[in-house]
Amino acid sequence: MLDHGRKTMSLLLTGSTVIDGVSDKGIDGRAILIEDGRIVAIDRQDALPVPAGTETVDFSGKFVIPGLMNANVHLLVNILFETLVRYEGRYEDLIVEAAQVALKNGMTTVFDTWGPRRALMSARDRIDRGVTSGSRIRCAGNIVGFDGPFSEDFDKRIPGVGSSHFVDRVNATWVENVGRHLMWLTPEAVGKEVREYIGRGVDFVKYASNEHGGASAGAFIQFSERTQRVIVEEAHRAGLTAQAHTSSVEGLRMAIEAGCDLVQHCNTTGPTEIPRETLELLAEKNCGAVVFPLTDNGFKILKESISDPEWTIWKASDVNARNLVDSGASILLANDGGIFAPEVMNEPMVKGTWNGLPEDEGLNRLATGHFVWLRAMEEKGMSPIALLHAATLNIAKAYQVDDDLGTIEAGKIADLVVLDADPLRSAKNYQSIRAVIKDGAVVDLDALPEQPLLTADLPPTLEEEAHYKKALHHGARLPGCPSCLTGDH
Repeated sequence: MLDHGRKTMSLLLTGSTVIDGVSDKGIDGRAILIEDGRIVAIDRQDALPVPAGTETVDFSGKFVIPGLMNANVHLLVNILFETLVRYEGRYEDLIVEAAQVALKNGMTTVFDTWGPRRALMSARDRIDRGVTSGSRIRCAGNIVGFDGPFSEDFDKRIPGVGSSHFVDRVNATWVENVGRHLMWLTPEAVGKEVREYIGRGVDFVKYASNEHGGASAGAFIQFSERTQRVIVEEAHRAGLTAQAHTSSVEGLRMAIEAGCDLVQHCNTTGPTEIPRETLELLAEKNCGAVVFPLTDNGFKILKESISDPEWTIWKASDVNARNLVDSGASILLANDGGIFAPEVMNEPMVKGTWNGLPEDEGLNRLATGHFVWLRAMEEKGMSPIALLHAATLNIAKAYQVDDDLGTIEAGKIADLVVLDADPLRSAKNYQSIRAVIKDGAVVDLDALPEQPLLTADLPPTLEEEAHYKKALHHGARLPGCPSCLTGDH
């Protein structure tokens, strides 16, 4: 077994300001005693009964907060054809790499809301057993009602390019028995399929209230109200939480009324702003509101590269995010966080979208997007303590793990982040990470990720590339107008 951190039975953290997520303020000069991975006590150092042999780490002048969480990541989001071919049989390695990137950047727990179930569960279990380092993973597997990576729901270009054998194999790896065929079934039949899928060991259920993209930009309703209620009931019957993918005001309302515990990217409702009564319903039902925001500067950059119809959707999402801050709803940090290989980030289809925003504004980056989220929501009026709760306690409550996680309290799992600067003074201070502690062990941040794959640099240029001459646009331009090259005139 590898040593993935300085493990000790007892650990004493001294001298810091503890921002526990319970009080609205930090408490100076407090010590935290940890034994067997859990917090035993928080008090002045001289008031704590410290066992012999306890390792002491002095964090004087630092700020300790609960381990950060992310309510919506995709640890295997790089689903391009070449990636899934190159790493077939190694999806688990890609997921572990992503979980280690998340941990390195302060996220001690992440909730993966769409991905290959078996590989996610295997990575989850390896991390839980301490076989490898990484953020604690909890996963849903497929989004109930969606087809696989090589389909109309995601990348429809691949069927007919890749062999049907490989295309079907990849789609089956994600979808199993909870794909688009469920839309043809009765609510009772859908419930039976969801019950079977839950039995394979997922941690929570995510389903589609709205369809994914397509010609309607997500406006179509995926499941009827009756079917949505049945899916939620099956999750709750199994003791799991239920959540929905929504992208319209009606899809959002239906998911809330179906009894979802949280709703993903609920501020994305096409060009229509969320009605006041739906905002009030979110708060009344205590349904977690996952928000995807951009900073003001991020919006400015994005506007220059997207179409007018796309801009109307983004503009409404910004109004929704601001209104959600004032609604009383429980807001959750999330960002679709994932890792794209460096060659993918240079592709035109990525560069002209929110995925291609610069690093300091890229919401969906697994390593840094949560910092963008915190700065963006600070701009939209969230208070400092509300920001902390959105990244910790609110997520723990929505996923019903707040008995163990989300605050710094005696009896809870010792997941902590140590910062050089006070996060209650500025959201940018969340990036000042000095140390990360997970399950009571100090994480060796410099060692992560242990096996860079998608985070590795591009390989050196081949000798042949230096000699390569393209047929067109190599060196001096050809004479004539652009349409001469295509025959369009």
